[in-house]
Amino acid sequence: MNVRVLRPGLLTTVQDPGRTGFAALGIGYAGAMDPVALRLANALAGNAENSAALEITLAGPRLRFEIDSLIALTGADVEARVDSEPVPAWRPVALRAGSELDLGRVHRGTRCYLAVAGGFDGNEVLGSRSCDLHGGIGGQMLRSGDTLECAQPTSAARRSLSDLLRGAADTPAKVCGANWSLDPQPWLDPHSRPLRVLIGSHYDCLDANSQRALFDAEFHIGADSNRVGYRLQGTDLLLREPLELISEGVVAGTVQLPPGGNPIVLMAEAPTCGGYPRIAQVISLDLPRLAQCRPGDTLRFEETSLERAQSGYLERERALTHLIRTIGKRLQDN
Repeated sequence: MNVRVLRPGLLTTVQDPGRTGFAALGIGYAGAMDPVALRLANALAGNAENSAALEITLAGPRLRFEIDSLIALTGADVEARVDSEPVPAWRPVALRAGSELDLGRVHRGTRCYLAVAGGFDGNEVLGSRSCDLHGGIGGQMLRSGDTLECAQPTSAARRSLSDLLRGAADTPAKVCGANWSLDPQPWLDPHSRPLRVLIGSHYDCLDANSQRALFDAEFHIGADSNRVGYRLQGTDLLLREPLELISEGVVAGTVQLPPGGNPIVLMAEAPTCGGYPRIAQVISLDLPRLAQCRPGDTLRFEETSLERAQSGYLERERALTHLIRTIGKRLQDN
């Protein structure tokens, strides 16, 4: 099955969980900025969690589906229609052959994810189909006229697609959504609370005012932020004295402090090493929330402990694993 790109959107890329095991070669993870939304979209479309989907940023594409297809939209709220019919999010949705899915502006949040039953079957590079824009690995942004190939859906996805279309057989509707959905609230709350961070190895190198400001001040996300990193503005942080550092390993969530005093939070396409002072680390539990913030949004930091970060992550993973299994069973039972 192929999907034709009629309009590419502002920044639409193919993403999966990313590349692992190549940091020693200078190749980063890349992958979805909001991996939780990606996993849930894949679950709703009957896919394996590591299947490739589309990551859509701020304004979406227009896509033509050549055959009957099962899709799912999760993540940020997006205007989605086929002709005059709205396409609901956070549930399995069947589209009839010939449907042109028009994804418009993204509202609450920044990035939404479109999964298609079977997953997008693009070029696999180093074990991943993710597009790493900064590294130039695994494809590029969607362009008008592109054709996206899809793999074969699972039996559960085919059954769900058939059931949804059969249920709407007596109507002219091109969009046939399931009568059940997920509550997005637990998985989309970018501004509900401060971002939790661990103290970085160079936090003590900040002067006293900057140590307080890191947790007391409000920052806003700069316009030049992207998948590599979010540049924070509004409060300059200063070191007690200049530092000369040897580059060391960094990961998504590392908060670096360049000489200008405006921190940078590294994101999905983070480099594998860096020489700026590392003053904090956003915990992995909160990175999906940060990924749903956009330029101009404000944020604050809150210190946490490694123990609380680990226990919170494990609690989320247990809840997410249970939910994904429940979705799979629901698709099987349809």
